Amino acid sequence: MKDKMKLFVFFIVCAFLQVTYQNPLSHWTLLPNILVLEVDGTVGQFPLSCFESPEEIIRRDNQSQDIFWKKNGVDQTQSGNSYLVQLEESLGGGNYSCHGKDGSLLNHTVVLIRENQVERRKILLKTDGEDYLKCSAQNYSGEFHCSWTWHSSRVGRVAFIRAQRVSDDNHTQCSVDTSDLHWMCSSSHSNFSCSVDANSISCLDERHCPYAEESQQIHITVYVMTKHFLVESYSKHFYLSEIVKPDKVRIAKINATVIEWSYPSSWSSPYSYFPLTFQIAQLRRGCKRCGNPCTDSKALKSLTFHSTDICQFQVKHSAKAVCVRAKDALCNSQWSEWSHVRLRKKTKNKGKNKKQA
Repeated sequence: MKDKMKLFVFFIVCAFLQVTYQNPLSHWTLLPNILVLEVDGTVGQFPLSCFESPEEIIRRDNQSQDIFWKKNGVDQTQSGNSYLVQLEESLGGGNYSCHGKDGSLLNHTVVLIRENQVERRKILLKTDGEDYLKCSAQNYSGEFHCSWTWHSSRVGRVAFIRAQRVSDDNHTQCSVDTSDLHWMCSSSHSNFSCSVDANSISCLDERHCPYAEESQQIHITVYVMTKHFLVESYSKHFYLSEIVKPDKVRIAKINATVIEWSYPSSWSSPYSYFPLTFQIAQLRRGCKRCGNPCTDSKALKSLTFHSTDICQFQVKHSAKAVCVRAKDALCNSQWSEWSHVRLRKKTKNKGKNKKQA
């Protein structure tokens, strides 16, 4: 009877705290022990519990005052099973841990703050003025890469990744390994594995079939957080055919007037099923100081043709260099980076020959 009374009081207290102190607009669990609070900048409080289960509360009732709290490793004045997170503007995030009388770790919760304001600074910057996430794929294997640019004053790290097909909706389960660098997102229709770098992710849809029509878009969402425990999410939808970008073509000079190139080794095969369109540009002017003369767009005069095999091309005698790039022939996707070769024609040095004679 005594235990039932304690349980009843526990529920009443929890309900009171939820009504009285739950000022955040909403809250949800991003991962076990990671809680997101959405705030609007007003002053508020949010209750955390060291132990959630009523059974554990009852069992430890006599020792509840021996529970002490830390925020980011710093001792706090509050004690007991419940802790009130103080919220003001975008402040209040942190790693909250509860400890026993002997200092042992009992539990912890990482609180992330999501600002719900129309005009606010962003953690990421738009790439090329288009989007926050820039995604590309080398081929149709199901692997793709997404990168971003950190704001100079808000550099952070990845807190959560969700990769799924649009049809999966909320049925996708995502998890991360102990290193926080390798993620798995699985559902009944897709199985994505992702690895995280400082400013990019690489993902593979292990159930993707490159020879079948892609009926559902990929939906990638990246949650990033700063050292001040602010969190934001950035999403992108795409088909692989929309982001595919071949690697550079392999180009070589056969003789003074003929060049040859072949498909990138990373491109999907057979080439008859995954054909590429090639653009060839002949440069009439040299660019001795240029690392890649193809970047001088004013000097380019180009033509386009299709091939599913090794290609040879006869250049004009006046050409100083030749540039070649490729794109998927069947969809309006990105061009590869330019490959180039410089043409050095032999010239006779009459004065030198006469002197040697």
